[in-house]
Amino acid sequence: MVLSGADSLNRHAEHVNSLNVFPVPDGDTGTNMNLTMTAGVTELKAKMSASIAKSAEVLSKGLLMGARGNSGVILSQLFRGFGRGVAGLDEVNSVQFAHAMQSGVDTAYKAVVKPVEGTILTVAKETAKHAVQIARRTPDLTEFMREVVAKSKEALAKTPDMLPVLKQVGVVDSGGQGLVYIYEGFLSVLESADGTFHETAAPTTVHTPSAVPAPNLHTSAQAKLHTEDIEFLYDMEFFIDRTRGASKPFDEDNFRKALAKNGDSIILIPDDEIIKVHVHSRKPGEVFDLAMEYGELTQMHILNMREQHREIIHGEHGDVSAMPEIFAEIPVQEMTIEATPIEPPAEELAPYGFIAVAMGDGIRDIFSSLGVDVVLSGGQTMNPSTQDFIDAIESISAQHIFILPNNSNIVMAAKQAAEIVERDVTVLISKTIPQGIAAAFAFQEDESLEVNRSAMEDAIAHITSGQVTYAVRDTTLDGLEIKAGHYMGIVNGKIVTTTESVTDTLQQLVTKMMENNGEVVTLLTGEEAKDEDTEALVAWLGEHYPNAEVEVHQGGQPIYSYIISVE
Repeated sequence: MVLSGADSLNRHAEHVNSLNVFPVPDGDTGTNMNLTMTAGVTELKAKMSASIAKSAEVLSKGLLMGARGNSGVILSQLFRGFGRGVAGLDEVNSVQFAHAMQSGVDTAYKAVVKPVEGTILTVAKETAKHAVQIARRTPDLTEFMREVVAKSKEALAKTPDMLPVLKQVGVVDSGGQGLVYIYEGFLSVLESADGTFHETAAPTTVHTPSAVPAPNLHTSAQAKLHTEDIEFLYDMEFFIDRTRGASKPFDEDNFRKALAKNGDSIILIPDDEIIKVHVHSRKPGEVFDLAMEYGELTQMHILNMREQHREIIHGEHGDVSAMPEIFAEIPVQEMTIEATPIEPPAEELAPYGFIAVAMGDGIRDIFSSLGVDVVLSGGQTMNPSTQDFIDAIESISAQHIFILPNNSNIVMAAKQAAEIVERDVTVLISKTIPQGIAAAFAFQEDESLEVNRSAMEDAIAHITSGQVTYAVRDTTLDGLEIKAGHYMGIVNGKIVTTTESVTDTLQQLVTKMMENNGEVVTLLTGEEAKDEDTEALVAWLGEHYPNAEVEVHQGGQPIYSYIISVE
């Protein structure tokens, strides 16, 4: 059912994207849900089980870590709650399936700070409510799922009545439509002759403009560290197979204490049959001797961190992001206990660290110049996953980490990561690049956490953000007749003007943005921006707003030819 549901969503992802309310070229609900579902399926395929409970648990973890965008996070929460609902069950009947669906809805609603009806949440809620009502009188799971699918379509059809903007544009909710496609995939398997999913086409592919590159890590912190200061120089990772060669029962506390005598950064993930071990040690031989008492050792990796540090400092690899992956992803059996990384002592940590999300080399450089430690490449159509944020958080040695999502569709994944990690993380609700830049600029390293949080939130609130892009379809929105191919000016997420000319659109957009007499206008030029258009706008600003300070930076961002801030 899961494989078929993912396949159904994959085949219709572009249609889900097309339901985006705004006619902008970056509708990505289908892409985000598809990437999220694919992450869950990949995990499930690697750890197949005949138990519903175990399969749901594995799927839930894959979805959780691979969740992208608000729709992907909500989808992951729906299945996370479903997994809780079937915990301990090897097989389920209609009643149990229905209650697991309701558990998924409850979990998803709790995850959303301000749930909005007329969205994927409503479709899931109405469908689960109906499922619970009919389950006892519909013991046949196939017939039960037919009712579920029918109800989900009915709930989806009503979303425009609940969310006026959907009715105005003439579409149903995109996330809700994606969920219906998944349910339809579930049903198709139950209705098949042998009750299995047969892949009829090529393996599932994910449509995405480009993969999210690895975090852009800077080496300034490495440069401040002396190679000889790396006390526990051998970075070790391996597995202990407890089913072979064990001479005594595993005692986690004693093993951890023994490793700590000559090591740190100890992570142990014990399971019934296998133990994953990570440790930084002075004496790798002793580590292996200790471990072999509990079973055979497999998939052993050792890295000399002093050697790696020398290569970084001497420029052999340029920066940390250029270093090769030391450890590949290693599939293991049914390991469900999550690791808690051991942090360095507090005195070794910087007081603050920063993560920001941005697209365009110029914009990334701006954030780097403002002291941001990790710049995740992403934005619309390229939403970083929960796992991307977790990796970025764990790469920073700081007592408190701030995250600037810089896009409303990325906030939930950032918050989900912050909840998972055992670190002090604050997600600032920056929904645009200008808001993120303003927040980073307002930060003062010698101030307290509360003072900085307040200053950055205040900076976000006082920035007016504008964007210029083009329409991908004809539509009418908020009284504006928008034509495909015409330019659109957007202020704080609302389309305020549209014309055939980029120059006219820019002037009308800035006029709207300057209604409160802004003092500083910043232009971030995108890939499609032309020098003559930029120069014309700067001249026009000088003529009409002579007291305003104008700054121009090459942002290099795709899709949006101009990003503008007024403060």
